[in-house]
Amino acid sequence: MAPELQKETLLSTLGIEVLEASKDRVVARMAVGPKVHQPFGLLHGGASLALAETVVSIGAWHNVDQEKEFAVGLEINANHIRAVRSGTVTATATPIHVGRRTQVWEARIVDDAGKVVCVSRCTLGTVPR
Repeated sequence: MAPELQKETLLSTLGIEVLEASKDRVVARMAVGPKVHQPFGLLHGGASLALAETVVSIGAWHNVDQEKEFAVGLEINANHIRAVRSGTVTATATPIHVGRRTQVWEARIVDDAGKVVCVSRCTLGTVPR
């Protein structure tokens, strides 16, 4: 994703760094520290969801006609599996279904040891620009 599209967005606020992006796979990472903690010093579930929605949205965007369409989130869910206090988390998104008007993606977020932190599924719609 072009850096200018990330300027002054939630990605820059949370420090989300996109490492890889294609029609079939998107990978991004985020440092875990006070700015993404909940009050008890753990990674906030909302920050995990923001990371998950970021990677699935980028993947969906790669699968639409970018001059004529947008991909927008319709529904997201998540299972928070493991707590994280520090280090980084890495999200990998892969498509489950890419249709003409809807897409369904899964995002798996892991910690530095590769242990699953969160699993999320997101449905996106394709709308005209």
